This record gives sequence, C-alpha cells and structure tokens, in this order.
Amino acid sequence: MASKMAAGDGKTKAPARPERDRRKLISFDAETLQALVLLGRDSMKDLQDLADEAFRDLLKKHGRPSSLKEALKQSTRQIAANDGAPGARRKSR
Repeated sequence: MASKMAAGDGKTKAPARPERDRRKLISFDAETLQALVLLGRDSMKDLQDLADEAFRDLLKKHGRPSSLKEALKQSTRQIAANDGAPGARRKSR
C-alpha cells in the first residue's frame, strides 16, 4: 500500500491510464458470465475483447459510427450536395 501513496499527502494515486480509456462497471448474472468466460476461452479472447466486439456490433446495428473515421465517412454521405438528384441528368453539349 505504501507504494501507492503520494509523497506526504496520504492519498492513493490512481494507476496511469491513457485519457481515451474509460472504465464503466457492469454486472452479469452468474450464468451469463460463465457463458462469456467459456466463449472467451473457445475463441482465445478475453472479456474486454468480447465486450469491444459486442459494442461495435451494437453501434453498427443502430447505424452509429464507432470511430472518428466512420463518423466522417457517414457525415459526408448525409450531405445532399454529394448525392445526384434522382432523374436529373446533365445534358451533354
């Protein structure tokens, strides 16, 4: 415990994590957790990898981008100026 103590202030320091990593506490019933553990073993993934895959699939199902790159692609598709008007063609001279 002494290694986690800040010099002289008596408070514990949180482990250093990159800003992009956020933590949330979720709970599973015993059967679901056991099924996830077995799935993880069978697919050689840890619970974090399974959760990442599940949340990416959920966002995709609802048409939400899961990365900045996807969000930018999606935003350019929504601009009407990039879409050709249906039935409207340019006349060639």
